[in-house]
Amino acid sequence: MRRLMSVVVFTLALLAAGCSGAPAGTAASSSAKDAGITGKPPLQVVATAPKGSLHNPFDGNAEMAAAGHKLFFQYGCNGCHGGNGGGGMCPPLINGVWIYGGDDDTLFRLVSLGSQKLQADGYTVEALENVAAPMPSMGPLIHSDGDLWKIITWIRSAYDGPPGHKEK
Repeated sequence: MRRLMSVVVFTLALLAAGCSGAPAGTAASSSAKDAGITGKPPLQVVATAPKGSLHNPFDGNAEMAAAGHKLFFQYGCNGCHGGNGGGGMCPPLINGVWIYGGDDDTLFRLVSLGSQKLQADGYTVEALENVAAPMPSMGPLIHSDGDLWKIITWIRSAYDGPPGHKEK
């Protein structure tokens, strides 16, 4: 059973990375694409996706959330937001206070572009939180949209705020 779970997790990781090993156009290679993962860097994704069109294909997937927590550390998110997302010198990510809104599209764009570019693109502050500095653009650092969706999946899984404030 443990080996089977390892194979399933490994296969899902390969699919998310676009490395199924199957020829283009087969069911294995199209499933990652059908799930909304392009394998492109986040900045390329937001440059071509219409506002409001980005949705997390990993929503509710515990294995992807666990991978996202590892990526949260790998990309240094914990340096500002704390290891469990509860805040540090920057706001908590798990309390339900979404400064620019908490839908998937807005969160993906915020992390990719940073708060200053997000505001320049017409987004406005919807809620106040203790913020020491603007959110930097992490889009140039995060390798793929799959990695960013995994991080967002983990943030949602770690949420501990009021039930009515968890947006999707």
